[in-house]
Amino acid sequence: MTDSPLARWERHNGVALAIASLLYLASYATRILGHDLPGPVRDLCLAVTFAAWAVFLVDYAVRLRLSGQRLPRFLRTHWLDTLVLLLPLLRPVRIVQTYETVQRHHDRPRLALYTRVITYAGLSVALLGFAGALTVYQQEHAAPGANIRTFGDSVWWTCTTLSSVGYGDLAPVTALGRLVAVGLMGCGLALLGAVTGAFSSWLLQVFAREGERPPGGSPGASSHEGD
Repeated sequence: MTDSPLARWERHNGVALAIASLLYLASYATRILGHDLPGPVRDLCLAVTFAAWAVFLVDYAVRLRLSGQRLPRFLRTHWLDTLVLLLPLLRPVRIVQTYETVQRHHDRPRLALYTRVITYAGLSVALLGFAGALTVYQQEHAAPGANIRTFGDSVWWTCTTLSSVGYGDLAPVTALGRLVAVGLMGCGLALLGAVTGAFSSWLLQVFAREGERPPGGSPGASSHEGD
């Protein structure tokens, strides 16, 4: 079966987009956390950030053109592409999808379902948490009345929010910080549910296979007894 032009584009450019995603995240983090860096270095980080986002914009435009759809329909059917264009810090989350695309291209076996779910959820938690901590730190550390003053405070707050623990010792006071908090709460609950469900299903399958084995050990024992 011949691949569509859109599928070929995704297969051939997935790795390049993944690299651009990591460059965007690294340059953004360096600019936010590197207060003492020289001006030219900060300007270089800003240039890399905008260049990576320009790559995402070109990719989005090409996907729209190759899909053959009008913009309103494309927005409905490719809402995730639109989301990561508007919030490029989420782009690295798609690295797992890129890995699977490369594996299929080389006719290699895909990861098992439970492995994919747990890997994707773990990677998503790490990247979303890091991006959320950066954003909250940027908004909160100089805000009047804020108690999130260091990046360490922001990471601690992000961990308690994603895990739905919420100690309440730290909390954002800015509008954008609170908006990020709402997003992290929803993502944390969804990812925790996905991992718990996948792990529970895996345990049930293991117990079911154990229950199907005849007494005495190996599954082939009953066939030898009938010989």
